Amino acid sequence: MSKETIRLTMAQALARYLASIQIEDEEGNLTSYVAGMWAIYGHGNVCGLGEAMASLKDADANRTFRPKGFPVYRGHNEQGMAHAAIAYAKAKMRRQIMAVTSSIGPGATNMITAAALAYVNRLPVLLLPGDIFNHRAPDPVLQQSENFTAGDLSVNDCFRNVSRYFDRITTPSQLLTALPRAMAILTDPLNCGPVTLSLPQDVQAQSYDYPLEFFKPYPLKIRRQLADPRDLSLTVDLINQAQKPLIISGGGVLYSQSEKLLSEFSNKYRIPVAETQAGKSALSWQHPFNVGSIGVLGSPASNELAREADLIIAVGTRLQDFTSGSNALFSRAKILALNVSPLDATRSDAYGVLGDAKLSLEYLLKNHITYRNVKWSNRAERLAKGWSNRVYELTTQPVIDTLPYDAEVIGAVRDSHENSPQNDVVVCAAGTLPAELHKLWRADGAGNYHVDYGYSCMGYEIAAGMGVKMARPYQESIVMIGDGSYMMMNSDIATAQMLGQKMIIVVLDNHGFGCINRLQTASGSPNYNNLLEHCVPEGGKDVHIDFAKHAQSMGAYGKKVANVKELRVEMQLARKRKGVSVLVIETTHNRTTEDGGAWWEVGIPEVSIFPAVNTAYERSLQQKELQRH
Repeated sequence: MSKETIRLTMAQALARYLASIQIEDEEGNLTSYVAGMWAIYGHGNVCGLGEAMASLKDADANRTFRPKGFPVYRGHNEQGMAHAAIAYAKAKMRRQIMAVTSSIGPGATNMITAAALAYVNRLPVLLLPGDIFNHRAPDPVLQQSENFTAGDLSVNDCFRNVSRYFDRITTPSQLLTALPRAMAILTDPLNCGPVTLSLPQDVQAQSYDYPLEFFKPYPLKIRRQLADPRDLSLTVDLINQAQKPLIISGGGVLYSQSEKLLSEFSNKYRIPVAETQAGKSALSWQHPFNVGSIGVLGSPASNELAREADLIIAVGTRLQDFTSGSNALFSRAKILALNVSPLDATRSDAYGVLGDAKLSLEYLLKNHITYRNVKWSNRAERLAKGWSNRVYELTTQPVIDTLPYDAEVIGAVRDSHENSPQNDVVVCAAGTLPAELHKLWRADGAGNYHVDYGYSCMGYEIAAGMGVKMARPYQESIVMIGDGSYMMMNSDIATAQMLGQKMIIVVLDNHGFGCINRLQTASGSPNYNNLLEHCVPEGGKDVHIDFAKHAQSMGAYGKKVANVKELRVEMQLARKRKGVSVLVIETTHNRTTEDGGAWWEVGIPEVSIFPAVNTAYERSLQQKELQRH
C-alpha cells in the first residue's frame, strides 16, 4: 500500500471520502453511494464542514482529488432534510443514501425524530451534527446543554438511542476507522439504519496527514445471507404439511429485490399473499393471489384467510401489531418467518429462517414443495378478485350532497392519469390516510407505495415526497396528507420549489386530528381536544386555515377544489405543471371504509366515569382472549 499522504482537515477528509465511496450492484455496475448532502449551516458546522463542502464544489483540476459531482442541498428544517434523505434511501431500496449535517444544539436535536423514523424502519441515513468544542477552552458555548454529572456529554448523545452506530470524532485520525464502520452498518441488511457521527467544531478544523489510499476505498456491496440448509429443509416440510397457508409480504421483500420471485412462488403453488404497509407494491394489485392489506387496516379477503390459516409464511416482516391484529388475528396458526433478523424471525413463536428473502425464495422454488390445496387456492383467488372489484366500487362511487371521505379522494387521485398509473408513487405517513391507502391504493410497481407506518411520523410526508422525486425523477411523486400533518411540517414546499423538484400534494382537510378523534370516541371517551372546533377555549377564536393560499405564499401553485370532480380535473393539470402543486379538498372525519379491519389493542382505562369507556374496556378483554400470549 502506498504511504503517500495528503494534509487535510478532518471535515475536508470526510467530504472527500463521502464523494469517493461507490457501491457495486450484482451485475458489477458502480454507482456513487452517497448521492449528496443536505445542509443547514450554523456555528458548529459552517466553518469546518461548510468550508470542506465548498472546497469540493470548487476543486481545482490540478489537485489530487476532483469529485465528479457531490451536490449539497439547503433545506428549511433539519428534520425535513433528514426525512427527505430517508425517503430517498427508501425509494432507492437502500442502495443509495444521503448525508445530513446540522449545527450544534437545536439544529442537531431537530433531527432526532427523523433518526427514530429511520431506526424503526431500518432505513439508512448518515447524520453529521456539529458538536461542542472538544478542547473545551470556551465553556459553556452557545446552545450547549450542560450535564452536571458527565463532562463529555452533549445533546448529540440523544442520538445514541436512535442510531444503529454512533461515534464522536475527537481527533481527525479517527475517521480512518469511523467511516468504514459507518459504511458497513449502512449497507448491512440486518443492522441497517441511521448512523450518527458527532463532529466537534474544533476537530472539524484540525488537520492530519491522511493516506491517499483512504480516498480510494473498495466498492461497497449489499451482501446476501444464505439460510442454514437445515432451516430451509424444515421450511419445505412445513409448507408441504400445511392445508391453508398464507404469505405475508413485508418490506424485506422489496429491500432484497425479490418481488418477482415472490410473484413466481405465489403463482406456482397458488398460495395467497397479503401485504403489510412496508411490503405493499411488492406484488401488483392485479396479481391473482394478491388478497390485499392485512391486519388492523386489512382487507376482508386477507383477514378472512388469515383467521383460518394454519401456516403464516412471513417474508421480510417483523409482524408489527397492525399486521398481526395485536397478535390476535392469526394466533392459532403456525408462523414460518423468513428474515435476516433473529429478533424479527422469532416473534410470536415463529420458526425463524435466517436468510435473505431472495435466496430463500430461490431455494423454495427449486426444492420439492408438493403442497396443493385447490379448494383453498380457488377461494383465495375469488376473494382477491372480489376485493379488487369492491375497491373500484368504493373509490369511484359518486358523492352526493355530502363531504367526500378519503376513499373517493383516493379514487380521484389514482385515476387522474392519462397513461399508466405505474408512473405514480404515493407518499403518506400518518392519520386516516395510511389506513385507506393500504386498503384502496392500487400499486403497480415495486416502491410505488411509499408510506411510513413503522413510525407513522406526522410531518414526514412533504419532505419525503421531495426525497422520492429526487430518487425517482422519472415518476410522479404524489403526497397525500391530512391537514394535521400538513401543519406539522410544510416548509419543504419552499425547499422543493427552490430545488426545482416537482410534487403534487393533495391536502385532505377534515379540520383537525380526525383519525385520533375517531379512536377517542370508539374507545368510549367524548370528543376532546382533537378537532379544531373542540379546542377553542373561552376567549379563543375558531381557526379556519386557507391551505391553498399558504402554499402560494411559498411559491407553489395552490388551489382549493370544491368537490371530487374538480379534483380530478386539477390533478390532470397538475401532472402537466412544473414545480409544486398543492390541491386542497374538504373531507369528512366521520366516515371511513368499513370493509375489513381487525382489533387493535390500545390502553382503555379499567375504570371510568364514562359508561361507554367501561363498555369498551369489557370488549377489549374479550379480544385479548384471542391473543397468542
